[in-house]
Amino acid sequence: MPGTPARKQNRSRTARAVGAVAGATLLLAACGSTKDTGAAGADGGGSGRVGVILPLLTSPFWQSYNDYVPKMAESEGVDALKTVNSNSDPSQQITDINNQLNQGVKGLVVAPLDSAAIEAGLDQAERKGVPVVAVDVAPDRGKVAMVVRADNVAYGEKACDYLGKNVTSGKVVQIMGDLASVNGRDRSEAFRACVKKNFPKLKVLEIPAKWESDTAASKLDTLLNANPDIKGIYLQAGGVYLAPTLQTLKSKGMLKKAGQDGHIAIVSNDGIPQEYDAIRKGEIDATVSQPADLYAKYGMYYIRAAMEGKSFEPGPTDHDSTIVKLPSGILEDQLPAPLVTKDNVDDPKLWGNTVG
Repeated sequence: MPGTPARKQNRSRTARAVGAVAGATLLLAACGSTKDTGAAGADGGGSGRVGVILPLLTSPFWQSYNDYVPKMAESEGVDALKTVNSNSDPSQQITDINNQLNQGVKGLVVAPLDSAAIEAGLDQAERKGVPVVAVDVAPDRGKVAMVVRADNVAYGEKACDYLGKNVTSGKVVQIMGDLASVNGRDRSEAFRACVKKNFPKLKVLEIPAKWESDTAASKLDTLLNANPDIKGIYLQAGGVYLAPTLQTLKSKGMLKKAGQDGHIAIVSNDGIPQEYDAIRKGEIDATVSQPADLYAKYGMYYIRAAMEGKSFEPGPTDHDSTIVKLPSGILEDQLPAPLVTKDNVDDPKLWGNTVG
């Protein structure tokens, strides 16, 4: 568990004094090159408290991320405050940002709920000279030091490719996320475009569910009543859609295990333990592992770098990812997110196999 703020600040200063050269080397290796902007924290060393704002805690994915935050903060030498949950409310998230700024934080790690609405909070942080790292969702506008995220276009493409190779023709449905989020847009558009281009014999039906489990369940129930011949399902967020999807299929007698007649092929996103259990049982076929552990680790890594006045350039990193420049000009570290099937579901390197 993290120590007190004073103890962690002292430990952080000591580590910098002893290992300044090693730390600089690590930062340089992380993405090919860094720049010292001279915008370090008020004490000149980039130290200070960091606020961490979550989008929600009703998903096992975000519960896991929340559990990783204090561990990764300690390992990265960051004095992180107790996390704040915005409870799926974009307006509350802006209030949470302002509350953290009023508490005098020197850095913020935020998982935006709405890619456009978050700009108001980012502007407030910029006015106070507080750097921000965005996790999981990229803002449409506003200043952030880095976005820590996986390639969400690849999520949709991987799901499309798997379903397309396992369902030769017929109807497939994607249960979409919130289209106010770039994640929901990227996954939806990529899946749709991939099916159209590569698997024209598939017909895509869509459920806009806004990351809400109840919405997913009710709309899937209605869709299955009208389309009992569904052959495949793409869940854009297993953390909120897995349980209601399986329960809805079970209630209709449509939950058949892989290999059985009538099995509906299901590909998910998140990589939570519950998805792995469902793969082992044959209830779903695959998921894309979204790295909750690395989101926490590199969220802390980049906020410390930003508080120390360092910036980054596009290019490959030393942790199997690539930093890219988004059309908005924002930099994004695109972390690896592997496809998980029955063939590799027991891989001990997957974060979903390291949590209870």
